[in-house]
Amino acid sequence: MKTKWIIMLMFGVFILSMTPKKSTACEIEITVVKGKKESYQVGDTLVLQVFVKLTHRSCPVKMKETKFNMKGLKVIKSTPWKQLSAMEYKRKLMVVVKETKNGKLNLTAIRECDKDGGFGSIKLDVTQ
Repeated sequence: MKTKWIIMLMFGVFILSMTPKKSTACEIEITVVKGKKESYQVGDTLVLQVFVKLTHRSCPVKMKETKFNMKGLKVIKSTPWKQLSAMEYKRKLMVVVKETKNGKLNLTAIRECDKDGGFGSIKLDVTQ
């Protein structure tokens, strides 16, 4: 009887170790580096920094292919991607706050590739 339980336990551990694990190929962090406030008003200007750390050495996706989705924000100026190390990049975006229906601002950065890509987002409040 004990042997049966040991075999079942070993089989369960084997199955769990073989299941695919979700991992992203890029870590993306977005922060406010200039003009940080608790809440923003329409017309406010702020500077956001997008930091990308690649977790796979051979990424087939170029940095300029990173997509940005915005709600309540408009880019008025940006820097090119700057390589900090072999696996780290950063870029700054100067954005202006536009009118928004729900009082929320959002910037999302997305990298799509066959290695799960990457995703980063920042959410900010706006005073209506």
